[in-house]
Amino acid sequence: MHDVPGAYEERLWAPLSWWCMAAGAVVAVWWCFFVATPGWWAWTAAVVAGAAVLGALLQYSRTPVASGPDGLRAGPAVLPPAHIGSVDVLDRDKTRRLLGVDADARAYLLVRSYCAGAVRVAVRDERDPTPYWLVSSRHPDDLARHLRRVAGSGGAGLGTQHT
Repeated sequence: MHDVPGAYEERLWAPLSWWCMAAGAVVAVWWCFFVATPGWWAWTAAVVAGAAVLGALLQYSRTPVASGPDGLRAGPAVLPPAHIGSVDVLDRDKTRRLLGVDADARAYLLVRSYCAGAVRVAVRDERDPTPYWLVSSRHPDDLARHLRRVAGSGGAGLGTQHT
């Protein structure tokens, strides 16, 4: 919820087009079974395919991106406030460059292709081999503003924590 002072949270939900494609795939599975097997097989296959697709999309979409007193949380990883360095807002082209020709294989990535924006957060910890985090966001300006506020408040930490 990006309207709470000092805190930011978003879920990187898959877009409606992905849900529509998933529904189409379930219908295609149902149709393939419907023309070749008894009706109950077709409905069973559709229910199984629907559950699998729904589970996969929900799991992929529930990824949290949050900034708060404990630092930056991107998926299962946490970067404590003391280790948040410079924060850069990136558009789609700059994000692509950091995923391609300007990429560093040691970087922590939490990227979703359907999010146009991202932030690049430098890691300020000599013991951590991760040079930066690249995190997708639908509201990269808001996320960057909150991260700068959190980094400015300091805080103790032990570097990048992957949970």
